[in-house]
Amino acid sequence: MRRLALAFATMLGLGSGSAASQEPVRLYAAGSLRAALTEVANAFRTETGLSVAGTYGASGLLRERIEKGEPAEIFASANMEHPQMLARSGRLGPVALFTRNEMCALINPVIDVTPDTLLTRMLDASVRLGTSTPKADPSGDYAWEVFRRADAVRAGSFATLETKAMQLTGGPQSPPPPVGRNVYGMLVDQGQADIFLTYCTNAVLARKETPALRQLALPENLRVGADYGLGVATTARAEAKRFADFVLSPKGQAILTAQGFSPIR
Repeated sequence: MRRLALAFATMLGLGSGSAASQEPVRLYAAGSLRAALTEVANAFRTETGLSVAGTYGASGLLRERIEKGEPAEIFASANMEHPQMLARSGRLGPVALFTRNEMCALINPVIDVTPDTLLTRMLDASVRLGTSTPKADPSGDYAWEVFRRADAVRAGSFATLETKAMQLTGGPQSPPPPVGRNVYGMLVDQGQADIFLTYCTNAVLARKETPALRQLALPENLRVGADYGLGVATTARAEAKRFADFVLSPKGQAILTAQGFSPIR
């Protein structure tokens, strides 16, 4: 991991930066990274004296804001596609895979479901299935990949699931997430969704707030992983490049792992 971090820093032309800089590093990052990267930023500030200002949201929407000229210096996306698009346009330098996640089912406790019956319950017309919004939010794209895998298990599943899935978060018209509350846990707790397909890390945070909710790992034939990509703007200051290197360092990776993400080996 240290070799990867150093290689990434070298590709970016890492400078030493100035610890006296008063302007925070401008980080744009997937909403699922809020807790983890806030902790990483705090550790970075303790070590370097440099602060980081985070803007969090759906990765696809953040990419569009960067394309329109918002001054992000680092983009941490819940997929590789969005930062690679910015790299191809010259806005970002090389994109590094910096952590991984998986999709899980967050379930209202009134719903009787096991890994073996999950697909049947998701297909049940009486069960409300929630997802994020595809294209705008990678979590929605990964949910649609779950649907494709379901179709291989039971023909016709994709069409049924695509039609019934409620795209409740992550879209341009979605209500803003509640301040200080996990939006996925809130939606399931309030009964707006009986089953919500989201990242496992989101499900863990939701259950910390509402322990009655259930988290279910997807069965092997439906399992979908998420690769997270990190890129630094070609116009970024050396301080931003130092933070990117810190995320990839053993200290940064240890924090991500403690938050439930999978380290890059």
